[in-house]
Amino acid sequence: MSYKQEFFDIYTQNITREGSAELLKWLETTDFFTAPASTKYHCACENGLVQHSVSVYKVMMEKHFCEETDNRESFALCGLLHDLCKAQFYKTATRNVKNEKGQWEPVNYYTIEDIFPYGHGEKSVFLIERFVRLKPAEAMAIRWHMGGFDESVKGGSFGVSGAYEKYPLAVKLHLADLESTYLREQGTSTVRR
Repeated sequence: MSYKQEFFDIYTQNITREGSAELLKWLETTDFFTAPASTKYHCACENGLVQHSVSVYKVMMEKHFCEETDNRESFALCGLLHDLCKAQFYKTATRNVKNEKGQWEPVNYYTIEDIFPYGHGEKSVFLIERFVRLKPAEAMAIRWHMGGFDESVKGGSFGVSGAYEKYPLAVKLHLADLESTYLREQGTSTVRR
């Protein structure tokens, strides 16, 4: 099964909130299902973004879902859509690299072209809420999923700490994103179509 099909299955089985069908239709008009998740790190390959999104959802469910206290729709929204900000974000460029014979040849690579520089987590929240109303815990989880890697935190923001204290979902998404990125996806460049 392709990552895109797996994403669709998880999404349609778990997310039924008003506007969710329209959000899914809009996603199909973007490069979300073909884009990389990064320029050179985890899932830096075609379909990498959807691969990462499915992986984060799976880690959240495997490691952090509690039937008594958690909500499947919230986990699906957060896991699958936390990096929505990366749709229409990466572009392909070419540079010359020496091959094994010492000859220069053009090689494709990913670069960033942020046409809507609104931040990382906050941009994902903004894009989702154009279609689906998020609960406060979901918005906080998506906004702060980068934790200390978020640029606004480096300046000394206490927002992430406050969010993690008040919203366990935010901590669970952050941990799932870390595990997916640094333990499960490191160096991945294989593509399941």
